[in-house]
Amino acid sequence: MKTVLNNLQVSSNGDFVYNANQELTKEEVEAVVNYNRNEFRDKYKENMDLYLAKKDKKDFERQLGPDYHLVADLPKYIVDTYNGYFTGIPPVMTLADQNNNAKLQEWLAYTSFVDKLNEVSKQSDIYGRSYLFIYQNEQAQTNVTVVPPTHSLMVYDDTVDRTPLCYIRYSYDPLKGTESDPLCYVYYKDKVQTYTNGQLVDEKVNVYSQIPAVCFYENNEKTGVFDTVKSLIKALDDALSQKANQVSYFDNAYLVIEGADFPKNPKTGKTQVPDLRKNRLLMLNPIDPSAKANIQFLAKPDADNLQEHYIDRLTKLIYQIAMVPDPNDENFSGQQSGIALKYHYLPMQNKASSKERKFTQSLREVFKVVFSTGMVLPATEKDAWKDMKFTFTRNVPEDLDSQIKAAKDADGLVSKQTQLSLLSFVSDPTQELKQVSKEQRQQIQNVRAASGVLTDAEKDADDDEQ
Repeated sequence: MKTVLNNLQVSSNGDFVYNANQELTKEEVEAVVNYNRNEFRDKYKENMDLYLAKKDKKDFERQLGPDYHLVADLPKYIVDTYNGYFTGIPPVMTLADQNNNAKLQEWLAYTSFVDKLNEVSKQSDIYGRSYLFIYQNEQAQTNVTVVPPTHSLMVYDDTVDRTPLCYIRYSYDPLKGTESDPLCYVYYKDKVQTYTNGQLVDEKVNVYSQIPAVCFYENNEKTGVFDTVKSLIKALDDALSQKANQVSYFDNAYLVIEGADFPKNPKTGKTQVPDLRKNRLLMLNPIDPSAKANIQFLAKPDADNLQEHYIDRLTKLIYQIAMVPDPNDENFSGQQSGIALKYHYLPMQNKASSKERKFTQSLREVFKVVFSTGMVLPATEKDAWKDMKFTFTRNVPEDLDSQIKAAKDADGLVSKQTQLSLLSFVSDPTQELKQVSKEQRQQIQNVRAASGVLTDAEKDADDDEQ
């Protein structure tokens, strides 16, 4: 733990910790915001620049020869692939009570909650953490938005549970830039404080009676999905740049003419020496005057095989350590069985399972705040978040043939409901069984109707259904 100011500390994973049941002073609010934007800004910016394929310019440029600065945007591929695998199929959030669930689904659609969950998941992959902030809009409706850690932070108490003590969101005057004094909002459970220029200028009641922000992360270390391979990614970019320089070097090779007569200026009679850079031509006097003229290209040793092996090794290590499948892996190209695909995705599946557990906890905290106002669900149902069910489905190619075969082989060994659950395209086995039973009854009734053996009661029931 490192001390920021007084009793305010920061842990190795970037969490700020303060005394439980105490409020931060104005000096401590200013100190924690400055620490977040000064100490962590470089890391957050570096990660976003890597994701956006922005490369810092070198302090100097080569005077001779090509000077490429190539970027293989693997961070973006890793983040988008992993995030698509995790939230590409929208998670399903439901309540057992049908009336409450209908209101929940209406609110989820109104707020585009799935899209915001996808964004907070992507930011947590890039930065290591991100926040969902709950607020009341101009129509007094409960809404949510995503706030990156570059403009917000959470302070936790010093208890064993590390319960959130307050959430701080800050912004800058666009005319003064990011170095100006930020406008800070500090959210406690019972109040919301506003600071500007280091002074408390406003204080309001917190209508939620809870901190209206939740931190989303996928590991306790609060690291992004490509943090562990940043050095490898930079090495790969340098290797590709050097490779491009070498290719251009061979395209621009110098022609060496040794022992040939230099052309002379017809007016002055003086020997004309061609410009080295412009003509890429080097003319030399012979060492042995009796030797014949020699013409050849000036070339340096070729290390193509060594470079290719180095680039391939770096690329494989990046995918392996980041736990994201390599799309060019020859062992898994073409048609593969479901078992082979599972082994191919196993490292990423293990990583996503850990992230799912963390996100499920955070989602419960979000809906605990959302339901507290009585705007989404009745005030009597504010504890419904405890009964919410979250279902995450991995976005992977499905081997339907193997699933159907497994379901057929399970016939007579397990219940029909379990048998249907083996099929990924059956979202609700219980409802599917009801539908199958209904269709079977309808088929039997159609046969009886064709045979003219329906009773009057069955005919009336058939008319009612139609």
